[in-house]
Amino acid sequence: MNDSDKVKSELKGTTLRVYWLLLKKGSGGTGPREVMRELRLSSPSVAAYHLEKLRNLGLAEKDVGGNYVVREEVKVEVFSDFVRVVGMMLPRYLFYSVLFTTMLVAYVVFYPLQFTPQTIMTLVFGLTGCVITWAETIRAWVRRPF
Repeated sequence: MNDSDKVKSELKGTTLRVYWLLLKKGSGGTGPREVMRELRLSSPSVAAYHLEKLRNLGLAEKDVGGNYVVREEVKVEVFSDFVRVVGMMLPRYLFYSVLFTTMLVAYVVFYPLQFTPQTIMTLVFGLTGCVITWAETIRAWVRRPF
C-alpha cells in the first residue's frame, strides 16, 4: 500500500471531520480545544489524537504557537463534490445551480411570456436544469463531513 492509499484509508470519520475543519481554518490553524468545541468532541485529548493522526499522515503540521495547520491538501472522494473558495468549501454544483437559475429568471424578466411551443420548451428545459442542479447541490451539502 503506497502513501496515497494509506492516507485515503485513514482519512475517514472523525479524522476526516478534523481535517475538514483545518481546511476551513486555513493558515490561521487551530488547537485541540477549538477542534473539540467546534466538532463537539468529548474531550481535548480526542481532538489532539485526531490532530496528531493527521500530523503523522503528513497532512498537518504544528506551528510554533502550538496550532495545527494544513500541510498538504489531498483529494478524497467526499471532497470531489466541493470547491474551496475564499476559505469556504462550497458544493461544486452550486455554481451551476446559480447559473441556470439566473438564466431562467433573466429569460422570464427580459422576454414576455407567450405560450408558444418555443417558450414552453425553454421554460421546461430551464426548470429541469434548475431542479437537477439544485437537487445535486443540496445532496452534496447534506453529505458534507462536518
